[in-house]
Amino acid sequence: MAETNSKVKDIKYYQRKFWKFFLYGMASIFLYFLLASWGVFGKMPSFEQLENPDSNLATEIISFDGVTLGKFYNENRSAVKYKDLPKHLVDALVSTEDERFYEHSGIDARRTFGAALKLGKDGGASTITQQLAKLLFHGEGSKNIILRVIQKTKEWIIAIKLERQYTKSEIIALYLNQVDFVNGAVGIGSASKIYFGKQPKDLTIEECAVLVGMLKNPALYNPVKESRKQLVLDRRNTVLGQMVRNKFLDPAAKERLMSKPIKLDFHPESHREGEATYFREYLRDYMKAWAKENKKPNGDEYDIYSDGLKIYTTIDSKIQQYAEEAVKAHMKNMQEEFFIQQRGNSNAPFLKITPAETQRILKQAMKNSERWRVMKELGKSDEEIVQSFSVKTKMRVFTWEGERDTIMKPIDSIRYYKSFLQAGLMSMEPQTGHVKAWVGGINYKYFQYDHVGQGARQVGSTFKPFVYATAIEQLGMSPCDQMIDGPFMMRRGRHNLTNNWEPRNSDGKYRGMVTLKKALAHSINTISAKLIDKTGPEAVVEMTKKLGVTADIPAQPAIALGAVEITVEQMVGAYSAFANQGVYIKPQFISKIEDKNGVVIYEPVSEARDVLSRDIAFAVIKLMEGVTEEGSGQRLRYTGGGSGYNRMTGFPYGFENDIAGKTGTTQNQSDGWFIGMVPNLATGIWVGCEDRSARFRSITYGQGAAMALPVWGLFMKKCYADSELNISKESFEEPEESVIKVDCGSSNYIKRKSHDSTAVKSDTDEFF
Repeated sequence: MAETNSKVKDIKYYQRKFWKFFLYGMASIFLYFLLASWGVFGKMPSFEQLENPDSNLATEIISFDGVTLGKFYNENRSAVKYKDLPKHLVDALVSTEDERFYEHSGIDARRTFGAALKLGKDGGASTITQQLAKLLFHGEGSKNIILRVIQKTKEWIIAIKLERQYTKSEIIALYLNQVDFVNGAVGIGSASKIYFGKQPKDLTIEECAVLVGMLKNPALYNPVKESRKQLVLDRRNTVLGQMVRNKFLDPAAKERLMSKPIKLDFHPESHREGEATYFREYLRDYMKAWAKENKKPNGDEYDIYSDGLKIYTTIDSKIQQYAEEAVKAHMKNMQEEFFIQQRGNSNAPFLKITPAETQRILKQAMKNSERWRVMKELGKSDEEIVQSFSVKTKMRVFTWEGERDTIMKPIDSIRYYKSFLQAGLMSMEPQTGHVKAWVGGINYKYFQYDHVGQGARQVGSTFKPFVYATAIEQLGMSPCDQMIDGPFMMRRGRHNLTNNWEPRNSDGKYRGMVTLKKALAHSINTISAKLIDKTGPEAVVEMTKKLGVTADIPAQPAIALGAVEITVEQMVGAYSAFANQGVYIKPQFISKIEDKNGVVIYEPVSEARDVLSRDIAFAVIKLMEGVTEEGSGQRLRYTGGGSGYNRMTGFPYGFENDIAGKTGTTQNQSDGWFIGMVPNLATGIWVGCEDRSARFRSITYGQGAAMALPVWGLFMKKCYADSELNISKESFEEPEESVIKVDCGSSNYIKRKSHDSTAVKSDTDEFF
C-alpha cells in the first residue's frame, strides 16, 4: 500500500514539475517577447515609423507629358501603388515566396515549425511580411546565433504589427518597392524599367517570373550576367511551376511560356546618361537651394535623394528628344569639318595665340582635371603631376562614333577634348515661360559644363534687337524708317568713350540708305552704332535688364555690336517677350512638386512684367522676320544647295511660315548664335569651342548661320513633323490699330526655292 502511495506521489510530483516548467517557460517566452516589443533588446519601430516607414525613395523628375526623365537617389527606388501592379506579378510572388500569405497574420506557423524541425536546412520560413520587416527595420541577419535569434524575434513582432497596420495589398506593394534587384534597380518600378524598359503594369507573365525569381538571391540570379543565363532561365521556369501549383496558371500556358527565351531590354540608369542630362543636373542644384528655403511641416529639410518627391517639370519629352537629336546630328557633321580644318595646325585646336597663352590654357585645364585632384591628394608635387601628363596611358575617350579605348598622353587628351565644338539649346513657350527643352552640351558624361544656364558667352549680333527695340520706344522709330549706312565715328568723350570709335561692317561695304528692317536683316554695324548713339547706351542697358538679363552689361556704345556675355537661358527669355506682345515671363521649368504621398508642397508663381507696348513688341518681331526673309537666316526658306551643304549649313529646310529670328557671330568666329521664334515657341542655340581661341578659320563655317542656325532648322522640322505638339505655323498676332508702320513694301523673300551655292552671301554678323 505504501508502495502504491509512493508511485502516486511520484506521478503528482512530476506533473507539478511539468506544469511548473511549462508555465514558467511560457511566462518566460511571453516576457521575452514583451521585453523585445518594448525595445529592451534593441530599438523597435514606433507607431509613426510603422505608419510612415523610412523607405529611402528616389525623387522622380517627370516631364510635362508624364515621362520620367530621371531620378535623384541614394537608392534607385520609386514607389509603385498596388493598383499599378499586374495581377500575374502578385500571383507569382505569393506562389513562390509565401503560399499561405492570405491566410496567416504575419507568421506562417506551419512553415516556421517545419523549418525548426529541419534546423533551417531547406531554407527559412520567412513570410512576405517578415521579409518586409527585415527590409524596413533591421536588414541582413547577424551571424551570431544569439543576436540572430533576437533579430528573428523582432522580425516576428514587427511582422505582426505590420499586418495590423496594413492591408495585404499594401504589404505586397511595400515589399516590392523595397527589394533590391541589383544593377542599380531598387524596387519593382526601377527593376521593370531597367531590365525590360517598361512600367510594372506592362510586364508580361514570363517577365514577372524572372523578377520574382531574382528575389531568392538577386546577385546569383542576375539576368544580365551571361554566365547565369541558364540558371536564371531555370529559376524563371520554377516560378512558373509554382504558379501552376497554386492554380494561378494553367499547365498549357506554363509549357508555352517555358519555351520562350529571356528577352531583356536592359537600360541601367545613370545621372550622366539618358535624356535631359544637363537639365537634370541644373535642376539638382536648384533643388538643393529649394530644400533650404522650403521646409517640411516639422521644420526639417527635404532630402531630394530619399524623400520620394515628384518634381513635375515643364520639359516636353518629345521636344527634348528632338532638340537632342538635332544637336547631335549637326554637331557631329560640324565636328568632322572642324577636324579637317585643323589639319596642319601645329598648335591645334588653337589659332593665332602665343605659346605663353597656349601654356596658360593647358596648365589651367590640368589643374581642373580629376588626375590633378587625385595626385594632389596623394601628396604629389606640382612638378610631378605636370610630368605625369606627358606619360602615355590607357584611357577611354569620347568620339561621335561612340566611346573608344586608346593610349594617349593626358596632355594630348586635353587638346583633343578642347577641339570639340560645344552647344547649348533652350526652347520655351513665350506665353507661359515654360521651358520645353534644355540641351546644355554634346555629351554630359564627358563634358559637364552647362552651356544653357551656366555658361555665358559673347552674343554678337543677337544683342542688336535690344538696341532696335530701345530706339523704337525712345525715338518713336519704325522698321520702315531709313538711315544711311556709311562711315561713322563716335568721338572720344561722347558716352564716356576714352578713344574715338569707328565701327565697320564685317564685309567692309556700305549700302547707303536702308530701312531699319533691312539693316537688322543684314546686321549692319553702322546702323546699330548710330541707334545707340541716339538712345544712349544706358537706355539699352535698362531695356535688357527689364527683359530679364542679369549679366553685367557696361554702358558703352560697343554693346550695340554684341560685346556682351549672356547665357542662352536669359537670351531666350528676353527674346520671348517680343513674341509675347511685350510681356516678359521669366523662364520656368517646374510646374509643381509633390511629396511621396502625392500632396502638392510647391507650385511656383510666374514672374511676369510688362516691358514694351504691344505695338513696339510687334514691330521688333517684324524686324526679326526680315532676318529670315532676306538676311542671314534666309537659308531657312530653301530646300537644297548652298556653301557647306554637306555639313548641313546649306538650305535643306524649306520653311514657309513666318519666323522671327537673329543670327550672331562674334570676333574671329569664336561664337555662333541663332535665336528663332514662331508664335508659341522660342528657341536659342549657341555653338562654339570651350576656349575662344579654338575656332573655325573662315566665316563660311564659323558664322552663326552655319554653326547654330542648322540646329534650329533640324529641330523645328522634327517638331513640325509631330502633329501632337501643335507647334504654330501661323503669323504672329498683330495688334489692332497699330500706329507703328511695319509693312515696308516688297522684300527679297522667296519661298521654297532650290538655292544655287554660288549665290550664297556671307553672313554679316561679326561685331567687329
